[in-house]
Amino acid sequence: MQLSSKPLLILFTILNLHCLIVSASTCHPEDESGLLGFKSGITSDPSNMLASWKAGTDCCTWAGVNCLSDNKRVTSLSLSGQPDVPNSFLSGIISLSLSKLRFLDGIYLQNLRNISGSFPTFVFQLPNLQFIYIENNRLSGRIPETVGNMTRLSALSLAGNRFTGPIPNSISALTQLTQLKLGGNLLRGSVPDGIRRLQSLTFLSLEDNQLTGTIPDFFSSFTNLRILRFSRNKFSGRIPPSISSLAPKLSYLELGHNYLTGQIPDFLGNFKALDTLDLSSNRFSGTVPKSFGNLTKIFNLDLSNNFLVDPFPEMNVKGIESLDLSNNRFHLSEIPRWATSSPIIFSLKLARCGIKMKLQDWKPVETYFYDYIDLSGNEITGSPVGLLNKTEYLVGFWASENKLRFDLGELKIVKTLKYLNLAKNSVFGKVPNAVAGLEKLNVSYNHLCGQIPKTKFPASAFTGNDCLCGPPLQPCKS
Repeated sequence: MQLSSKPLLILFTILNLHCLIVSASTCHPEDESGLLGFKSGITSDPSNMLASWKAGTDCCTWAGVNCLSDNKRVTSLSLSGQPDVPNSFLSGIISLSLSKLRFLDGIYLQNLRNISGSFPTFVFQLPNLQFIYIENNRLSGRIPETVGNMTRLSALSLAGNRFTGPIPNSISALTQLTQLKLGGNLLRGSVPDGIRRLQSLTFLSLEDNQLTGTIPDFFSSFTNLRILRFSRNKFSGRIPPSISSLAPKLSYLELGHNYLTGQIPDFLGNFKALDTLDLSSNRFSGTVPKSFGNLTKIFNLDLSNNFLVDPFPEMNVKGIESLDLSNNRFHLSEIPRWATSSPIIFSLKLARCGIKMKLQDWKPVETYFYDYIDLSGNEITGSPVGLLNKTEYLVGFWASENKLRFDLGELKIVKTLKYLNLAKNSVFGKVPNAVAGLEKLNVSYNHLCGQIPKTKFPASAFTGNDCLCGPPLQPCKS
């Protein structure tokens, strides 16, 4: 008796369909095993970032996983926390099991905050790895000297961790790097001279460490550098002459919060592509070069907390976003017109700049975008009411130690305002209830009177007025 071919055909079709469904629902076993091993090393995932990572499903569809379309091998792992979302983080370690992902070319573990452990040395076993971004976590220990073996790397970012010790000299072997970001760690020692070999760099960031010595004079090797961040270290000496070679392309030069000395070099006026220049909190002396008038594209200029003297050059900016000249030895007399005429400025800080003017005479082109205004320690008279009542997004206003005279009750306290300091002026009237929503307040040593509204501020915020009363000062008389 012969079997009909029709049932066999149906059976073959069902088996074939089953195979297709199974193959479509899974990924390569090694990739799945490696990823699930990583998940097992995570001890806390409050936002369910890895909820889609389930065995037997297609790992190419899991959150943060990317695959090649032809062979469905995992090529990158990208998990990122959101700084504004409280529970958007992961706790745990980076599991060795990721070494099974042999096709991996990029690891992006950013802003996860609680990933701890040492440098993940398993990355040395990944033959195709080109991009490492393990940023804003809690990795610690030393960066291994063997990191120099990863000569295929195009980008290495370990910013925002807790790495200690020196920057490995072997990094000089990573000649394919376009980005080297080691900022926000606890690194010590000097900058390896061998970094001059990384001639493809466009982004070099070593800020916010404990690096010492002078800034190396090796920048003539870099023809494509656009971002240079060395702020918040312990560098001493002068700005090296070879930085002048970066003028054609450099957009960000950040050297603030170090121990740099000498005069600001005149060659900085040649940096016509400069967006941001931060030389704050150093020991620079002398005058600001007249060549700064050539910086027509600069948006952020911070020269605060140095020993700079008059005269300040006339700038020719088309629009500046933030300006900070505070705490030098300037006698500006008035708020610079080139800042006043900017339609996009949001931060103006001119504390102790020798300004002597009536505040009503200052009429900036645009007040809408202002976040921060600091005019402390000048000789400014008049009232800020007309100015501040035109702002909608003001976060902080500091004007202590001036000669302002106005009724505090006329000041509009916008919802965004967090910091208000009017100490040591001639402010009068009552303290409005709206100040209770601020984070910091200081109206001490004025001529305010009446009962203080219920606030969280200490007595030092209100002391030295004519007749303020009530907590945290003495009780009001009935």
